Amino acid sequence: MKTDLTDTTASKINKALVKARRAIGTPAVGMVLTLVIVTDEENAYDALKAASDASREHPSRTLVVIKRVSRSPRDRTQSRLDAEVRVGADAGTGETVVLRLYGEVVDHAQSVVLPLLLPDAPVVVWWPVNAPLDPANDPLGALAQRRVTDTYACEQPVKELAARADAYAPGDTDLSWTRITPWRSMLAAALDQVACEVQGVEVEGEEFNPSCELLAMWLADRLGVPVRRSHSAGPGLTAVRMDTDCGPIVLDRADGSLATLSIQGQPKRAVALKRRDTAELIAEELRRLDPDDTYASALRFGVERLTSSDGNDAPAKGEREAVPAPVESAAKAPAAEAAAQAPVKKAAAK
Repeated sequence: MKTDLTDTTASKINKALVKARRAIGTPAVGMVLTLVIVTDEENAYDALKAASDASREHPSRTLVVIKRVSRSPRDRTQSRLDAEVRVGADAGTGETVVLRLYGEVVDHAQSVVLPLLLPDAPVVVWWPVNAPLDPANDPLGALAQRRVTDTYACEQPVKELAARADAYAPGDTDLSWTRITPWRSMLAAALDQVACEVQGVEVEGEEFNPSCELLAMWLADRLGVPVRRSHSAGPGLTAVRMDTDCGPIVLDRADGSLATLSIQGQPKRAVALKRRDTAELIAEELRRLDPDDTYASALRFGVERLTSSDGNDAPAKGEREAVPAPVESAAKAPAAEAAAQAPVKKAAAK
């Protein structure tokens, strides 16, 4: 069921939600959170479709905030709020409200969103594009326990990682980090199968792909060894090669779907490592609303501390001057748990 409201208010939108629920015979809907999507008109459809698919696992009230900035100075002074209320089959397993803001109200989106939040429920804010440099201090971001960005959508995604590190606050996360969860799990599981010490790592993938950089920083941060970043034609991440004192460990995915895991002394294994769509990524992020300390540690490691494929300490074109990657001298520790959020550690030497 859809209800269109023109030049409306938050109070009228709430009344329309109650009326729509009664009209379809579901006055009480069990929703676990409020998902606020801040986007533009061009990307609103794809973002809303992803959120609707994710709502099958996480029933939620989805608020789509579209800021319509007019080029006419006269229109900028005329504030207006239009809304589209969707309940039932048109809104997945929750409720959806599409908010279009015009004029001065564009600068006060939080005052429109605040009355529409579910009471006593977590709030997640997602910017599919044009995320603020400091999400935690953004007026909408300040309402949320979890703030989701996507550096892959930026013009200079690798440089954007440095800005994310400088402005990081507990609750921040990025879909570029979520994309590498299967890779981190597989690499952690591979190290659990051997009793070797990792001496060096190479991460291969597309050149300006933030997921490749994050995986390299995570490995360097957790293993304490030099990590070399090399480039390929993609798609996305294509290979990780770990040099150990008992032979190489290679996870190679050339086609973006099926990968091959090679461990010295063991037969090669084919593993499913397909590239996931946005709905799967958002659904994963909504499973946990606590701060991701592993992401924070990897992000703060810094792109500039990786080495490039030519051996120079310079990760990518246009990046800041690099510094040598440190090698930890700490005692060897057991291999990491094979969990998505668990860090990888060096396996004990024989």
